[in-house]
Amino acid sequence: MSTQREKRENRPQYMQSRGPGRRGHNLAIPVEKAKDFKGTLRRLLIYLKPHRIKLILALLLASAGTIFNIFGPKVLGMATDSIYDTVKARLGGSEAAMDYGYLTRILLVLVGLYMAYSIFSYLTQYLMVGISQKTVYNLREEVSRKLEKLPLKYYDSNTHGEILSRVTNDIDNISNTLQQSLNQILTSLVSLVGIIVMMLTISTMLTLVTLVTLPLSMLITRQVAKRSQKYFKEQQKVLGNLNGHIEEMYTGHKIVKAFNYEKDSEIKFDGLNERLCEVGIRAQFISGIIMPLMIFVGNIGYVIVCAAGSFLVTRNMMTLGGIQAFIQYSRQFSHPIVQIANIANIIQSTIASAERVFEILDEEEEVEENNSEIDARSVSGGVSFESISFSYKKDSELIKNLNIDVKPGQTVAIVGPTGAGKTTLVNLLMRFYEIDGGNIRIDGRDITDYTRGSLRSVFGMVLQDTWLFKGTIRDNIAYGRLDATDEDIVEAAQAANADHFIRTLPLGYDTVLNEEADNISQGQKQLITIARAILADPQILILDEATSSVDTRTEKCIQKATEKLMEGRTNFVIAHRLSTIIDSDIILVMNDGDIIEKGSHKELIEKGGFYADLYNSQFAMNKAG
Repeated sequence: MSTQREKRENRPQYMQSRGPGRRGHNLAIPVEKAKDFKGTLRRLLIYLKPHRIKLILALLLASAGTIFNIFGPKVLGMATDSIYDTVKARLGGSEAAMDYGYLTRILLVLVGLYMAYSIFSYLTQYLMVGISQKTVYNLREEVSRKLEKLPLKYYDSNTHGEILSRVTNDIDNISNTLQQSLNQILTSLVSLVGIIVMMLTISTMLTLVTLVTLPLSMLITRQVAKRSQKYFKEQQKVLGNLNGHIEEMYTGHKIVKAFNYEKDSEIKFDGLNERLCEVGIRAQFISGIIMPLMIFVGNIGYVIVCAAGSFLVTRNMMTLGGIQAFIQYSRQFSHPIVQIANIANIIQSTIASAERVFEILDEEEEVEENNSEIDARSVSGGVSFESISFSYKKDSELIKNLNIDVKPGQTVAIVGPTGAGKTTLVNLLMRFYEIDGGNIRIDGRDITDYTRGSLRSVFGMVLQDTWLFKGTIRDNIAYGRLDATDEDIVEAAQAANADHFIRTLPLGYDTVLNEEADNISQGQKQLITIARAILADPQILILDEATSSVDTRTEKCIQKATEKLMEGRTNFVIAHRLSTIIDSDIILVMNDGDIIEKGSHKELIEKGGFYADLYNSQFAMNKAG
């Protein structure tokens, strides 16, 4: 659990909450940074290359729309000047008439500008949505194909949650950034440059006054962000601890109740929750100071602009419409700056997301395979391991010089302590892992001569950990052979001794199993997986401790089902309960990756070695029980 908790504590900012009210001051929130920003960015841009024409068009439309929007205050100032001149003339005793035609034309120009801005913004958004979705679609397709080619060791060394996070959250983050941030950062840059140009055309002196407040705003933002960032980091750490505690307590709630740990759990939760509240208040309060301070600095500049502008108007050095337009521009001036800063953080996070996705794409794939197909029906089931060597880690060899020869139709039991290499042997047989040396042959032909898919069609598996998906019992059994008829499914269930309990359910074979399949017992789950294997009709069967997690009565029921399943097939049985493999043709006793004993049950008992000690100890325990 500690590993999971560490992952939650260190997860990137885009996976954490972005509640409302943070838009103005989220500069203080720490974000995950990419290890190679430039390299990852260049690689990400490759995915945009097929859409470069649409992208350029979208950027041009965004720029044009922003320019139309920028002209609004300037045009509105012209209307103000016209009204002001008329009013001023009337106050001076003139009979000047209001030029409504001029005002109407200005009004129409304003409507046209804002309509053009809206239309261009809509077209930009439409293009960017298409570009981002198609880009991410291609990226998801590539990741999906990659995941199919990755070896089992990748999934063994990475948690499912971590892989899922990269495939969903990271790619979604890239999608959102492509759709929104690219457009926003361009419009913000164009707006910033356009606003400065428009202010300069109105008054150079007032523009300089406005720009003076910019360094002060940046200094305040930097200082406050530096102080609040440590609280945000601690907040995420405590949040990870709290989430980990909740997950542990609710996942193992039966154990918690059984050992009366509720009170201690509540005390620990309260402590973590109080600490989270404390650091959260500090983080939000300190970061929340940024906007009030920036508004304060902005208002100071606003007051200075108003005062200086009024002075210039009274001296006829500037028109009233000009000062009105300038005030509007000065109020808009800080918006693109804040937006650019926010987007810079988002892009940092997005590049980090892209880097995590590219790490999957750069993973070493399974060894290339031949294109030969194996006809599953023609396989007799002979299996041989010839001088096999294998290691999960290069410096630690698990299996060395292993030799096994299994005749068609034989049942081979594999026993030994945990970590002896029993399941590894099966993984090598089905090419979930690649051997370091030697050969594995089926009917005398090397398994590497066939595609993995056709090779695995020869095998059927019933594992200790039953896997059933959300769907009907009928669908779960039919997973063994998708073209099976209802009659085939029922026959397989009857052979597995599962038909009776299925028919006692309210909906029978149409009973829907939930995601955890906890609406049926563990033994019933196992019988369904056996029915699935029977329906698949494999030539070679693998039973990996299929009865280890059920009671004795259910075990006997499962044994009867597996006996029917094993008839006429080559069987590999991994078992801890040695009473279940007494009738096996060959028993392989493994320890530390080596076969230390080999023979029938009778032969091994007479030998009085490791197997005999193991069997006698279990027999004594069962007798004592």
